[in-house]
Amino acid sequence: MPNLKNDLLLRAARREPTERTPVWMMRQAGRYLPEYRAVRAKADFLTLCKTPELAAEVTIQPVDLVGVDAAIIFSDILVIPEAMGMELLVEEGKGGPRFPTPLRSTADIEKLDAAAAPERLQYVYDALSTTKKQLDGRVPLIGFAGAPWTLASYAVEGGGSKNFETVKGMLYDAPEALHALLGKLADATAEYLVLQTRAGADIVQIFDTWAGILSKDAFLEFSLPYMMRIIEHVKANSDVPVIMFAKGANTDFPELAASGADVLGLDWTVDIGEVRDAVGTQVALQGNMDPVALYSSPESIRAEVRRILEYFGNNPGHIFNLGHGILPTVPPAHAKAMIDAVKEISVEIRAEEQE
Repeated sequence: MPNLKNDLLLRAARREPTERTPVWMMRQAGRYLPEYRAVRAKADFLTLCKTPELAAEVTIQPVDLVGVDAAIIFSDILVIPEAMGMELLVEEGKGGPRFPTPLRSTADIEKLDAAAAPERLQYVYDALSTTKKQLDGRVPLIGFAGAPWTLASYAVEGGGSKNFETVKGMLYDAPEALHALLGKLADATAEYLVLQTRAGADIVQIFDTWAGILSKDAFLEFSLPYMMRIIEHVKANSDVPVIMFAKGANTDFPELAASGADVLGLDWTVDIGEVRDAVGTQVALQGNMDPVALYSSPESIRAEVRRILEYFGNNPGHIFNLGHGILPTVPPAHAKAMIDAVKEISVEIRAEEQE
């Protein structure tokens, strides 16, 4: 494999000095790009995920079109429960992905095949290796998976939820069953991420989208230990950095910083400078611009980028990103304005500090 021509993301993840701040966006391969929508018109969502050549094409699009410093493989977090034996449906206009037969009992959980799941996801590894070859070392390639708590939430609720009453009911009334489910998900996900690194991922991210719906005590019992189990397995079997993004878990930064992750992703509701002061140099930080800010003018976008960069300061270990995924109706020119601003202003800040 060729050496990376742009390794800013990996150096920042390891808290090494960089000449500027690297930048990428969650959901950067997606509906805001007309070029993505053109590919998507040829295939439904899951077919796109499961066709390596198409997945590679849309993975690389934002590198070419908006100039991000990394590619993130096009896939979905719910492929793990599907590979464990759950039927997954993604239907246009039906409110997002859903499991028509959600998990509602210990017997349902026992039927899940965690051991076989990683090998059933060969199409993801093929997409990674195809993308890696086509990138030809231009930028790093990010692999990812959902955190066990978030995957369990979808699998038990059957899809997205407003109040998560079913999975939270399990948390309070049947914690042993929930722990059994989380353990299965963690083991399958841990090996899945290791296999992603062997297929070409230079760095991996764990998405805990629903971390913020848990109380602090519940997060520390039902979410964080399972992410730590995954991180430990990845670290024992690869040398790639790990990003952990626990959206909304904003009372838990000391515990998150001690998790073994190299990078903590932050949502937009916190001050990145305050978090850096709180966790010190234990971990790099990723984030944390409000995705809705990309609807504002390029001048306002630039001002917001400067504010976040100045809050973080001229310190190693910052990966610029949104505080969640880019929204599907954002103009691509506004996304590019953010990325260009990060590249330009981070260089200015470094130069000012050296004067």
